Amino acid sequence: MKHRVLTVRVGEGYSKGKLSFSSINTILEFLPKQRRTGLFSATQTQEVENLVRAGLRNPVRISVKEKGVADSSTQKTPSRLENFYMVCKADEKFNQLVHFLRNHKQEKHLVFFSTCACVEYYGRALEALVKNVQILCIHGKMKHKRNKVFTAFHKLQSGILVCTDVMARGIDIPQVNWVLQYDPPSSASAFVHRCGRTARIGHGGSALVFLLPMEESYINFLAINQKCPLQEMNLQKNTVDILPKLKSMALADRAMFEKGMKAFVSHVQAYAKHECSLIFRLKDLDFASLARGFALLRMPKMPELRGKQFPEFVPVDINTDTIAFKDKIREKQRQKLLEQQRKEKTENEGRRKFVKNKAWSKQKAKKERKKKMNEKRKREEVKSEVFFFGGWGSTGV
Repeated sequence: MKHRVLTVRVGEGYSKGKLSFSSINTILEFLPKQRRTGLFSATQTQEVENLVRAGLRNPVRISVKEKGVADSSTQKTPSRLENFYMVCKADEKFNQLVHFLRNHKQEKHLVFFSTCACVEYYGRALEALVKNVQILCIHGKMKHKRNKVFTAFHKLQSGILVCTDVMARGIDIPQVNWVLQYDPPSSASAFVHRCGRTARIGHGGSALVFLLPMEESYINFLAINQKCPLQEMNLQKNTVDILPKLKSMALADRAMFEKGMKAFVSHVQAYAKHECSLIFRLKDLDFASLARGFALLRMPKMPELRGKQFPEFVPVDINTDTIAFKDKIREKQRQKLLEQQRKEKTENEGRRKFVKNKAWSKQKAKKERKKKMNEKRKREEVKSEVFFFGGWGSTGV
């Protein structure tokens, strides 16, 4: 007797909320009522539990545990994973990251950032600042390059992969020594998924998350909410301040300057949407320290900063419009665009002045006409009232 087997893979779309329960139920409605369903997941998270309730009847749970781990253990991360956290200010964090990577060049690292723009910016910075190490970047917008980058990093014995949460789950990369979370993930469950990229299949591994002083309560939250205990790693001493070097890179190439501005804006916007908003509070964020940590030349214009003053942030004394692209083709295109904008601005200013004067004269004439019409209407109303009362009196009522 032949049996048909249907495989449905529910991946990143469901985990990030892009695929709702209604969509899942719609898929399940097309399946036969009489069926045997197996649900397999590398991790046990709340999303998996929700999916069990939505699509399985009378489920039986089969768990595969590591040898030597007690059944009563509730820890969600691998037993051979060493989990650390480091508390430092926003303008110290990148120095700490670079110092750490320079001292672990022979190992394999995943470095997680919150947004694609941050990956683009800091990935380029690390390429210039951490020498003699293969550094690759991957994020959700690199659809055509992702497989190539993933394959290249998979083959490396040592190196750095700068990434977003596109690498947080469903990915198996052998011999990853360190998972470095420069930005904490937007959800607590994603923290466990990120850490799970190391210490796989019985191997050892380590993870480190960088936290701001205002975020330190996140440690207790993870211990309670995700059964994920962490131990503190002290700040590394004798770190070199590489932020001036990062500023010099932005001054030398407009591409780097623009990447930094976009990264800062995207980071602030992502921070505002953090699921754990009681800990990650945008209103308490030290924007001046954050901007220094991004090595910004000036503060960007964005709604989140409107009306705020930052005396502790000193912008560079230079017109950033004069910063050129190193790429001569891009710079030529930029200059052409600037010239076009200058012409349009001149034309628009002349047009606005002409229209403004014309509109003023028209407005004055319109007021005169309106005034005359109002006076005429009042005179007609008075005449009609006189006629009305006169006619009424002639009836003899």
